[in-house]
Amino acid sequence: MATVPQTMTLEAFLELPEEKPALEYISGGVTQKVPPQGKHSTLQPWLAECINHFARPAQLALAFTEARFTYAGQSCVPDVTVYRWDRIPTDAAGEVANVFRVPPDIAIEIISPDQSANSLLERCLWYVSNGAQIALLVDPAHKSILECRTGEIPIVHHLPDRIDLGQVLPGFSLNVQDVFDALRISGR
Repeated sequence: MATVPQTMTLEAFLELPEEKPALEYISGGVTQKVPPQGKHSTLQPWLAECINHFARPAQLALAFTEARFTYAGQSCVPDVTVYRWDRIPTDAAGEVANVFRVPPDIAIEIISPDQSANSLLERCLWYVSNGAQIALLVDPAHKSILECRTGEIPIVHHLPDRIDLGQVLPGFSLNVQDVFDALRISGR
C-alpha cells in the first residue's frame, strides 16, 4: 500500500490510484479494506451469483462484487452491492458505468477475521441511513446475518431463518442455511 494521509478531502481521495485491497473514504478518513480470507472469498461471489441467478434473467436487479460507490460524502466498496435494474448506473452507451454516484439498494458486508464487527455494523447503518434500502452483515464465525433496513431496528438471523429481500427483489429470500452451506466442501 502506498503511503496515504489518514485525512484528506473526498476530491483528493478520488484522485488516488486504485489499490488492492481497495482504499475507502469514510467520515473524512482513508482506510484500506481488510484482505479477504477463505470464508469471505467463498461467500462474496456466492452471494452475488445467487442474487444474479434469480434477478438478472427477469431484469429485476444486478449484484456487483467490490463495486465502489461515491455518495453523500463517502466512497465505499461494499463486498456485494445490488442495484434494481432501473437504477443500475449506466454510461452514455447504455453500458454499466465505471463510476457509481448513487447508493445501492442492497449493500452486503462480510466479516473477515481480525475485522471489527462494530465498524462494519456502523457502516451498514450508514448505508441504510443514506439511501440503501437493506444492508446485511454476514458473520461466518457465528453463522449469523444481521439485517438493517431503513427506519427499522436491526434483526439478527440464524440458521434456519430466511431473509425476505422482496422489497428490492420481489419473490426472493435468502436462506441463512444456504449461505453458510456454501462454505462446505462436499465429500469431506
